[in-house]
Amino acid sequence: MDLGIKGRWALVCAASKGLGRGCAEALADEGVNLVITARGAEALEATAAALRARPGAGDVRTVAGDITTPEGRAAALAACPQVDILINNAGGPPPGDFRQWDRETWLKAVDANMLTPIELIKATVDAMAERGFGRIVNITSGAVKAPIDVLGLSNGARSGLTGFIAGLARQPALASRNVTINNLLPGAFDTDRLRVTMTGTAQKTGQSIEQVAEARKALAPARRFGTSKEFGAMCAFICSAQAGFLTGQNLLLDGGAYPGTF
Repeated sequence: MDLGIKGRWALVCAASKGLGRGCAEALADEGVNLVITARGAEALEATAAALRARPGAGDVRTVAGDITTPEGRAAALAACPQVDILINNAGGPPPGDFRQWDRETWLKAVDANMLTPIELIKATVDAMAERGFGRIVNITSGAVKAPIDVLGLSNGARSGLTGFIAGLARQPALASRNVTINNLLPGAFDTDRLRVTMTGTAQKTGQSIEQVAEARKALAPARRFGTSKEFGAMCAFICSAQAGFLTGQNLLLDGGAYPGTF
């Protein structure tokens, strides 16, 4: 299927690895021009080189910096001639017990996982509406649907973003102008973050990482972890011309782990 987005410009945050890279790869395969960001310049440039080598890839520009800072956002936006597609993504806050978190810890989590996406949307959404096309995808977490007790910082910050998007996406000034805003909720995907989490669990329980991994896989009917490639493919479809009637939704990719009807 031709997704109808060749030649568009996309800003993909935290795209040097993991799910962000999967999204960038899928968009590159559709001929979308990319501005990709990450804090680590070396990994970012390696990813950019790999993206440029993909058949049909368009322009690929890099901006090394922290997207959660005003300076990082300004640099990323300045590198993109126009933002037709915005993929909001940032590393999740660390696990722990809420009794150990002070105000600064909470503010850092909210700033990265709620306010940063909102600031990027604020900077781009009106121009999207004026041009009559816009696709915004916020990579959040399956914990928005089924909170994980040790991920309270993520549960809180990402749920705040979810509530904000629920109202914004349904504004007629955006939806009637072919601007869609959706949230993509990953479950257990084979990423560095998942491996860090499993390593922590292994150290805490005395199990091997392999044992922890098998137990985690068993939580989903698919009996496996997701891949960045299939996550990226889903993201690319949400950004497609064909997905113009899809907005304000929380799309859960978790191999069937969430047991609810709704």
